[in-house]
Amino acid sequence: MSTASVPYYRSYSRSLTSTHAIPVLTTTNNYHCCYDHYNSTRTSGRTFNVVCCTTPVLATKNNHHCYYNCYSSKTSRRTNKIISCQNKENAEGGHSSLSSALTLSHKNPQDVVTFTDRVVDNGIKTTSTTTAIMPLLKPSDGIGIVSYLPGKNYLITGATGFLGKAFMEKMLRTIPDLGKIFLLIKAKDKEAAIHRLKTEILDSEIFKCLEQMYGESFKAFMMTKLVPVAGNVCEPNLGMDPDTTNEIAKEVDVIINSAGNTTFDERYDVALDTNTRGPSRLLGFAKKCKKLGLFLHVSTAYVNGERQGLIMEKPFHMGQTIVGESVTSETPPVSIPVLDIIAEIELASNLKFCVHENEVTQKLKELGLERAKLLGWENTYVFTKAMGEMLIDSMRGDIPIVIIRPTIIESTYKDPFPGWIQGNRMLDPVIISYGKGQLSGFAADPKAIVDVVPVDMVVNASIAAIAKHGIAAKPGLNVYNIGSSTVNPIAYEDVFKFCCDHFTSFPLMDSQGKNIRVTEFKFFSSMDNFSSYISDEIAQGIGLMDAKISDSILKSKLEMKCKNRAEHIFHMVKLYEPYAFFRAR
Repeated sequence: MSTASVPYYRSYSRSLTSTHAIPVLTTTNNYHCCYDHYNSTRTSGRTFNVVCCTTPVLATKNNHHCYYNCYSSKTSRRTNKIISCQNKENAEGGHSSLSSALTLSHKNPQDVVTFTDRVVDNGIKTTSTTTAIMPLLKPSDGIGIVSYLPGKNYLITGATGFLGKAFMEKMLRTIPDLGKIFLLIKAKDKEAAIHRLKTEILDSEIFKCLEQMYGESFKAFMMTKLVPVAGNVCEPNLGMDPDTTNEIAKEVDVIINSAGNTTFDERYDVALDTNTRGPSRLLGFAKKCKKLGLFLHVSTAYVNGERQGLIMEKPFHMGQTIVGESVTSETPPVSIPVLDIIAEIELASNLKFCVHENEVTQKLKELGLERAKLLGWENTYVFTKAMGEMLIDSMRGDIPIVIIRPTIIESTYKDPFPGWIQGNRMLDPVIISYGKGQLSGFAADPKAIVDVVPVDMVVNASIAAIAKHGIAAKPGLNVYNIGSSTVNPIAYEDVFKFCCDHFTSFPLMDSQGKNIRVTEFKFFSSMDNFSSYISDEIAQGIGLMDAKISDSILKSKLEMKCKNRAEHIFHMVKLYEPYAFFRAR
């Protein structure tokens, strides 16, 4: 049996539904509950350590059950409902200035908790004691999230990106006793990295809940936890100086690689450098980390391509191709292309010296798409991500590896609040073009499934995988697909029905301030059908079909505008084509 005294603060108000939060219990196994730091004013205090307290767990001796709310520092809106202990004799007395002590006597199966309050209210000092019975809070016998994550130091790449920020926010808000989070930020030096941290991360909307929780201490708290490191996964030794490398290598327990170039038709050399060679450089650094427990790599579900049958969650091995898997004993003999990653890197590098300078970018984009499709992948992005997985598998050694393969990551479902997103995600360009009246249809199967998954669900699944395999600490490579699959699928026709309803109710405005009217979204079964339709649609939309145009110069300008817009749309539709008719689940 052990006894612990935990200082805390508590405030009272006239109604139970507006009572400030208090620390319910902090056990020796770090099972933290929500509490609010009372700031001795008549406004709400700041909320800290909101973890796992979602059910009534505390009852006073006289069974006086009371609820409290976790408030923000700026509003009185309830953000969580948790059982607490309300001292009855002071409940009607408004806010009081007090000091308290919580004595926890560890017993099995329940704990006896005694609150002793010394209250100063209107100049009158009173002392009261409340006893509560509380079951001992222990980590469940599950995968070990509560026991593994606290106290660890993390390194995150891609920290300024969409997924990287979601990882950070979740960890800072929910992991008790979180250590440091080293952030590899592309910058020329430490000062530039700090500047990006302050402007691109701390000012991001996703951290507004943390800002409300910590109030004026928010930035100070964040700067004590987040350590910006100037570096780049595209450079040797990640672009870090030797001293920084050694410091981080001594402290990091978990590496999360969320860096990636997601452009479907990126220059082949650029995509290879980030998506293929980047993970191998990071894994090379991971081997220097003395206490590393896990390496988590973010890939994509679409590295699997569109295959036949049930596809298991297994890693790629060096040289494996999707086109090669389609060959059977009954298939006519063909020349199967071989994948050699070193040769692919050299091919992209050498091309730059074989074409005119102003053609390099376009030729490298074409090369990436050509090589991807030749070997069975849809585009440069998924092809280079697949090769990145191959390099990780080939050089992992004894490091425990987890590869997560999410589908289309979109905005938050509910955590830390619904609807947060950064930048234009996969479907967004199509939806925005539709809302602007620039695109009224698409070459797609209306029944095909758009496998989207909220970013907070990706983070939750990843954290669960980190805990599960971090505790096991066994060398090996584990792969997890994260998507809606057959559980909650949504078809393209449903997506654009919702979009039509939205833009009808909340239309966008054109340059003259007039509402843009959208029509029902049209689907075309082939590129040929779509091509003839959209060309006429664009021509009509910009006035090229107007028979009254007699000015040859104006007509020529309109024709060029029509041609450029059509080419842009055709290119976008071509990139999306593999997903627009995607049959895999």
